[in-house]
Amino acid sequence: MGNYLNIGNAGFTAMRRGTYVDKTGMISFMNGVLGTADKMVCVSRPRRFGKSFAAKMLCAYYDKSCDSRALFQGTEIAGDASFEKHLNHYNVIYLDITLFTARAASIKDVVQNIDDAVRREIEEAFPDAPRGSDLAETLANTARAIGERFIMIIDEWDAIFREAKNDIAVQDKYIAFLRSLFKSSWTDMVFDAAYITGILPIKKYGTQSAMTDFREYSMILPVPLERYVGFTEEEVRELCAGSDLAFEDVRRWYDGYVVGGDTHIYAPKSVMDAVLRGQIGNYWTASETYEALKIYIDMDEDGLKEAIVHMLGGGRVSIDAGTFQNDMTTITCRDDVLTLLIHLGYLAYDADSRSVYIPNEEIREEFVRALKRGKHAEVAKLIRNSDQLLESILDMDEEAVAAAIEEAHKAGAAPTFYNNEQALRSVIRLALISCVDEFLQIEELPSGHGYADVVFFPKKTSSLPLLLIELKWNRTKKGAISQIRSRDYPQAVKDYGGEILLVGITYDAKTKKHTCRIEECV
Repeated sequence: MGNYLNIGNAGFTAMRRGTYVDKTGMISFMNGVLGTADKMVCVSRPRRFGKSFAAKMLCAYYDKSCDSRALFQGTEIAGDASFEKHLNHYNVIYLDITLFTARAASIKDVVQNIDDAVRREIEEAFPDAPRGSDLAETLANTARAIGERFIMIIDEWDAIFREAKNDIAVQDKYIAFLRSLFKSSWTDMVFDAAYITGILPIKKYGTQSAMTDFREYSMILPVPLERYVGFTEEEVRELCAGSDLAFEDVRRWYDGYVVGGDTHIYAPKSVMDAVLRGQIGNYWTASETYEALKIYIDMDEDGLKEAIVHMLGGGRVSIDAGTFQNDMTTITCRDDVLTLLIHLGYLAYDADSRSVYIPNEEIREEFVRALKRGKHAEVAKLIRNSDQLLESILDMDEEAVAAAIEEAHKAGAAPTFYNNEQALRSVIRLALISCVDEFLQIEELPSGHGYADVVFFPKKTSSLPLLLIELKWNRTKKGAISQIRSRDYPQAVKDYGGEILLVGITYDAKTKKHTCRIEECV
């Protein structure tokens, strides 16, 4: 048992001693690709999504230096037909790249340090095998001598790209090292499988991946591994059932990542922290400050500010994720920034509509915190004004509401010119960003005689009234309220049972003025 070769099952043992969510079904997938053309697997996930747990689980299962049978009893993989065939049958090389970056005197030494350290252990474990000039040749000689292939597992494979994000020479040296292992005439002779995991997908050079033989499973395209991205809704329900937390509260705070079409995924660390503490909170902040987010949303890419404000208001933004070069420095457009934020976990991706959105309350808090202290002063002002706008609506201060919406329109984060009620709705969504904290927003809610434009339902923990908003372009404010009543829009929320405020908001294209009328629904 070594530091890099056959490290044993201590990591998975510690996981099994605590509250454990069974993700061993992923082993069945890996067993299915062993020794095939699909044996090179790259799984990219944000921090806090269990990447290292999966790597340690695979080590425990494949490593021939230990007996892990008892650790897998009662798990999904134990009932799989492939379980016995591959359990503890392989020499496994495990590399945590962050360990090497932390211990190196210089980031420039990391690649050579990895080569030297692993080659030394291989030579000590198999002294009769011919030595090579580098790790790739040493592994080829060893595999030939012992008549066995290896499994290599690399955790945080992209750490060098993050630590040396501006040092192209170091990055090129690292890619050359990886290509010598995984894209050479020796690769099939040396490896039965390679599993690498990190935050970023494999770096592109132009339009091509640096290691084209890897099958990549990312936050953008996780299929068929979508249920292993994080905790599924069913798993979170089970965790909540054994705690003092209500599942609906956990869902409101941590749900929002929908992968593979319809699989809802939760960040494991956030959910586990909430369950262990018995309290909903922003545990993302506890492990990563808003500064990491602030760097990217402060970039001056065209349309980035508008996109972020639109998402803060509950909207979605269409993107082309294909231009992203899978690094943190080759940022050439707004879509590159938004795609990077998907991989970092700050945005969720809808593959069907090819759009991004802020997934949940926890992440939304991170955006608001970063924007308030970022360089987009007008956005920070919009957020602060939104708090006051909600107060003005609740106070039924019609002039103050109209003035606040006017200010939001001038902020430059919405259409400069209105041409219909849809454009007006865009401004209202932005102006009422703070409502996302206390309300569930529904647009075009069906009623008996049409659709209510925007309805804000108070969340279960809120004592605020329901807001039923009607928008009119080139109409009177009385006309907006009259339509609410004449078309009986309150009927659509008749089962609400609490206080309801009717809010009519209009815009006059000639005078360029907004007006507002607020009435209680009695």
